[in-house]
Amino acid sequence: MRVALFATCVNDAVYPSTAIATVQLLERLGVQVDFPAAQTCCGQPQFNTGYRRDTEPLVRRMGRAFEGYDFVVTPSGSCAAMVRDNYPRIAAKGTDPRLTQVADSLVPRMYELTEFLVDVLKVTDVGAYFPHTVTYHPSCHGLRMLGLGDRPAQLLRAVRGLELIELPGAEECCGFGGTFAVKNADVSAAMGVDKVRNARSTGADVLCGADNSCLMHIDGILRRQDAPQRALHLAEILAGTEEEPWS
Repeated sequence: MRVALFATCVNDAVYPSTAIATVQLLERLGVQVDFPAAQTCCGQPQFNTGYRRDTEPLVRRMGRAFEGYDFVVTPSGSCAAMVRDNYPRIAAKGTDPRLTQVADSLVPRMYELTEFLVDVLKVTDVGAYFPHTVTYHPSCHGLRMLGLGDRPAQLLRAVRGLELIELPGAEECCGFGGTFAVKNADVSAAMGVDKVRNARSTGADVLCGADNSCLMHIDGILRRQDAPQRALHLAEILAGTEEEPWS
């Protein structure tokens, strides 16, 4: 099995620890992971802002970067959804036949991390240890576009020492939405405050999720409120063990 890590822009620039945790987790489970250095952005910011033509070169680059791998795994529901949901749309409206080839090849091989663990590796207990109370925020792309369902919760419930607390209003958007947060800053901030209010009401030590873009938005509000709760990517929880705790 040849597996490639698609780290994503946000993780590469702001949260490299999540990409590192993903690799450590997969290697602990016996998966050999490659990191194709040619990978860049999947094109989600451009596409969501209406610049479809400017997205096309990035689609072609993604196709070249991940050619030949059996699976491409990413710790980001939004980027996985961009490839699986929007690459076929871009190809259908484009004039370059290579776009269709990329979509047909890459879409069935692109997996969000929790999908890969549960659906491909058939594992929910990854041997993790995290002695804290945790509440889980399901980001919109994972919830609505990928249909991750209870995969993240299955993985979290199997973590030793972890107590999972249900998040009130879990399915409500946190307000980030990528460029939405820039174009509609006041609305985005208000939605984020609602999400943080619900998260803090659980009393959990940690709010976790599977998308660092949303966690960045939520964590910013937590910090502005000087809240003791912290935001952490699910991969970093799953990467820790009793012998080697994740710091």
